[in-house]
Amino acid sequence: MSKPPKPTGRPRTGARVAAVQALFQAEQTGETTETVAHQFIRHRIGAGGSDDTFEDGRIPLAHIPLFEAILKAAATRSEATDAEIRTHLQKDWTLERLDPVLRALLRAAAAELMAGTEPPARVVINEYLDIVRGFLDEETSRFANGVLDAMAHTLRPTEFGAAR
Repeated sequence: MSKPPKPTGRPRTGARVAAVQALFQAEQTGETTETVAHQFIRHRIGAGGSDDTFEDGRIPLAHIPLFEAILKAAATRSEATDAEIRTHLQKDWTLERLDPVLRALLRAAAAELMAGTEPPARVVINEYLDIVRGFLDEETSRFANGVLDAMAHTLRPTEFGAAR
C-alpha cells in the first residue's frame, strides 16, 4: 500500500488570508465574525471549480480549524487586541485611521499572538507580512512589519531573549 500524497500548498497561510478577509468583511458589513466564518466555510474556502484562485475571491486551500481559531480569538478578545495594536502605533495614528485591510490583518495577528506560543512569533510575523504584501503597498508592508514586530516582542518576550 502506498503512502497518501503529501498535501501541497500552504493551508495555514490560506487560513490566515481567509481570517483577514473575514475580519475585513465583518467590519464592513456589521455581521458577526461567526456569521462571516460560516459564509467563508460554505462558499469561499476549498476548491469550487478547477480554476478558482485567490483572485476569484476564493481561498482554495485553508486550514479551517486555524481559520476558526483566529476569528474566535479576534472576536472574543477584540478590545484587548485593539488595545495592543494601539500601544504600538505612533501618537498621531489611531486604529480607525489605518487602512481597513491593514486593521483586519493586525487584529488577526494580534489575536494569534495572544492565543498562545505556537506557532513561534517569527512565523506569525512572516506569514502576515506575506499577506500584507499581497494586499497593500511596500510602505504599508514596512509599517505593518514594525507594528507586528513590536507586538510580538511585547506579547512573547521570551521568544526574543528578553522582555522589553
